[in-house]
Amino acid sequence: MKKKYVFGDLDQYLFGQGTHYDIYKKLGAHVMTKGKKKGVYFAVWAPNAEAVSVVGEFNDWEEEANPLDKVGPIGVYETFVPGAKLGQLYKFCITARDGRKLYKADPYATSGEMRPGTASKIADISKFKWSDGKWLEARAAWDHKEQPMSIYEVHMGSWMKHPANDEDPDGFYSYREFAHAIAEYVKRMGYTHVELMGIAEHPFDGSWGYQVTGYYAPTSRYGKPEDFKYLVNYLHRNKIGVILDWVPAHFPKDAHGLAEFDGTCIYEHQDPRQGEHPDWGTKIFNYGKPEVKNFLLANALYWVEEFHVDGLRVDAVASMLYLDYGKQDGQWVANKYGGNQNLEAIEFFKHLNSCLLGRNPGAVMIAEESTAWPKVTGKVEDDGLGFSLKWNMGWMHDFLEYMKLDPYFRKYNHNKMTFSMTYAYSENYILVLSHDEVVHLKCSMINKMPGYLDDKFENLKTGYGYMAGHPGKKLLFMGQEFGQLQEWSEARELDWYLLKEEKHQLLQDFVRDMLHLYKKYPALYAGDHDPQSFQWINANDGDRSIYSFVRMSPTGRNNLLFVCNFTPVERSDYRVGVPRRKQYQLIMNSADPVYGGKYAREQVIYKAEKKECDGKTYSIGYDLPPLSVAVFKF
Repeated sequence: MKKKYVFGDLDQYLFGQGTHYDIYKKLGAHVMTKGKKKGVYFAVWAPNAEAVSVVGEFNDWEEEANPLDKVGPIGVYETFVPGAKLGQLYKFCITARDGRKLYKADPYATSGEMRPGTASKIADISKFKWSDGKWLEARAAWDHKEQPMSIYEVHMGSWMKHPANDEDPDGFYSYREFAHAIAEYVKRMGYTHVELMGIAEHPFDGSWGYQVTGYYAPTSRYGKPEDFKYLVNYLHRNKIGVILDWVPAHFPKDAHGLAEFDGTCIYEHQDPRQGEHPDWGTKIFNYGKPEVKNFLLANALYWVEEFHVDGLRVDAVASMLYLDYGKQDGQWVANKYGGNQNLEAIEFFKHLNSCLLGRNPGAVMIAEESTAWPKVTGKVEDDGLGFSLKWNMGWMHDFLEYMKLDPYFRKYNHNKMTFSMTYAYSENYILVLSHDEVVHLKCSMINKMPGYLDDKFENLKTGYGYMAGHPGKKLLFMGQEFGQLQEWSEARELDWYLLKEEKHQLLQDFVRDMLHLYKKYPALYAGDHDPQSFQWINANDGDRSIYSFVRMSPTGRNNLLFVCNFTPVERSDYRVGVPRRKQYQLIMNSADPVYGGKYAREQVIYKAEKKECDGKTYSIGYDLPPLSVAVFKF
């Protein structure tokens, strides 16, 4: 009688083609009943293994107790273990062809052991009852190009902590505790989305989750997979989107992980010039191998379809696109045309984005891509990579270089703040001030600012105001909204005690009001992809370091005029050209006493006069405070 395998002929075919999009339902560990026996089905891909068994708490980690059978030519092994139960730890014991015994965590495990343990854990992610149907229905009709996106980037383990004790040395909030705390905070502040760093299981806290060993397992640091589902569900019910950082660029060399998984390089290239990042000490996925590509494609779909996340921010895209990324001559291998483009990674991105976005309308794929690679957010049919959005690293770099300058020297660097408008519509951009900018001796945002402490706060408010007006979606890393003084560290919580000091509280109030203003006025988001939505009034006032521009609403109503003064000099005689003979209502003034400034405004309505200024027939006169941003509605 022929043995019946769970991993059937169709599974073999699809996995071999790299198109088994729910492969995680077959590989890994799955609770099931066979005949009348309850137990767990285990399956793993190990094509070059001599033998495979599963060891765990159900068999006292006995190597010979539960061998796996090889299924077909593709190298998948499977077995059923009666009596194995939910919550038990396990690993695959792989005998390599050279006789070595390798104890590997399950690449498709949906749960992992709390570090420093490295075993996988039997879990069942199918039992959670979702109640976010309204959110998902609305998301399907949502268009990221025309809707507001202000993203709060968060590292869950260090946003807020419990006091540490012997029973809980880390003080981590659980997924469920965090759900309630972050939802309340984000709603009050006015963010539309939360972006979570480091959710997939990883062994080392200091990697912040960017060196992943459990691609299918929400980290056990904060609870079980169903607890993470609760977090996503709760945020959706509070009308907050969830974006996950996702790391298909590389993986660590930890002995229990993917590296040399069956004694050979099956997830990575064998040639270290193709298979290793010398700078990072990590392995590079082999994007040309169907089973590896399938592992990553299905993983992206898994987070969006099984955990309902609204999008993935794909880490280190440039390192995937360029074969010579971070490498010296002799450390890399050219493609078949002699170039440095990774043709297999390009094809992978096109496949990934067209598949995920096609299956999940309203979801977003975001590229952290730091070069001038063309058409990152271009359509796949037009030879683009197919991402929804791209981090604007050029804007970030120029903005920070300008903001760090003593105001005296800003006039010589005026174009740093205007240059981004020459390419603002070449991609669909997110303006980012991320975690990368406030670590490794780069200073927190407030301490990048020049001058005495009072000046730092006024500088930062003006910079944030300029960012709010500039075309592009927005992202700000946690703590920078209230002027965190220390650099970020994953080992401690944010310095929330600073909010007892007036300056920090008032900065947070300003950011809150700017975020609510951003969401309220379509002029600030609906035309991010449309050059007609932005108009410089004066981009060339370098001597005074003043920038003025208009954001136009798609309806022509509630347009906004921004005036930003980046020097500590008051301009009581300031006149700015305006596009129409209308009334201009002051709706935001960062120098107002409510934000700690000294410039209260009795007058809020300014009538345009027929006085030529900035090349415009009409203009308004406004006493422009030092280091400030003013926003007028017309």
